[in-house]
Amino acid sequence: MGHIHHAVYGWATPAISYVVACIGALLALRSTRWALISEGRTRRNWLIFASFSLGLGIWSMHFIAMLGFSVSGVEIRYNVPLTVLSLIIAIGVVGVGLFTVGYSNRPLLALPVGGVTTGLGVAAMHYMGMAAMRLPGSLMYDHVLVWASVAIAIFAATAALWAALNIRGTLAVAAAAPVMGVAVCAMHYTGMAAISVNLDPNETPPGGVVGLQFVFPLAVGLGTYVFASALAFAVAPSKNASRPPVFTGPVAPLRR
Repeated sequence: MGHIHHAVYGWATPAISYVVACIGALLALRSTRWALISEGRTRRNWLIFASFSLGLGIWSMHFIAMLGFSVSGVEIRYNVPLTVLSLIIAIGVVGVGLFTVGYSNRPLLALPVGGVTTGLGVAAMHYMGMAAMRLPGSLMYDHVLVWASVAIAIFAATAALWAALNIRGTLAVAAAAPVMGVAVCAMHYTGMAAISVNLDPNETPPGGVVGLQFVFPLAVGLGTYVFASALAFAVAPSKNASRPPVFTGPVAPLRR
């Protein structure tokens, strides 16, 4: 059995991953609020933006936390196609949940449906990301902790969708984002606690790339996305400006 370290760099990776999860939640909540006061293509575009923000935030939290994961005596590598596919799944399932609540006329029904769908998708993203790991041996899972992590993912997804529907105002969104960040991190580390590694010294060294090779493109991608998000919110019209003007009296005729 391999000896597992969940934070080989100390508190650096858990702290950074938590901050990234909070940023993703903050951007997603703000985008969803804009979507709910918009119509037509504008609503669709804001929901797409929210899907990318939350999905990318959850996936980035997972991958940054995985940089601190190690097994004594072996080098962990990652299968690139599976890693990218886990990102696509994260964005896609979050989008399903947000569009479900964003366009439903019955939010009491849409909320649990969207929460369960999104939670299962987030769990699938996590375990597909784990399946992308390559090391000389095999991973084994404690099924009780696996199901606990799935339950936390469903709870976190439902809470996120509820917050998107009900929380208004910048301060309220800023307060809700750290809570969502805690829920996302709890799901991840519960799933990681379910792992044990059975090493096989006779196995051929695995292919793939080491996790640190993802750091530069991940940092550039996240930085660019946050900057673009700030610009999008800066140029977005106010709630009142997005509505047509209301005239309370007759319009005076133009004078020549």
